[in-house]
Amino acid sequence: MILVYDANEKRVQKFLKVCRKYLVHVQRSVFEGEMTEAQLRYLINELENIMDENEDSVVIYKFRTKKYYERETLGVEKPSSEEFIFS
Repeated sequence: MILVYDANEKRVQKFLKVCRKYLVHVQRSVFEGEMTEAQLRYLINELENIMDENEDSVVIYKFRTKKYYERETLGVEKPSSEEFIFS
């Protein structure tokens, strides 16, 4: 999955800290990785407790299978979830 957030400056560091617990930090407010449904629920719950729904947003892209996943990078290569082993 890919998660992208846009948060008020007051909450950006909190968003970053929570997202890093579950996913690989790829760029500024962009994260990727594999998660179970339970882990996703925990992540969403933590983010909802931090966010101000009138100022912040989170977008989550879910991929049902790796078969249709392709990652292409232009410029500086950033870490990928495929470089890490998930248990």
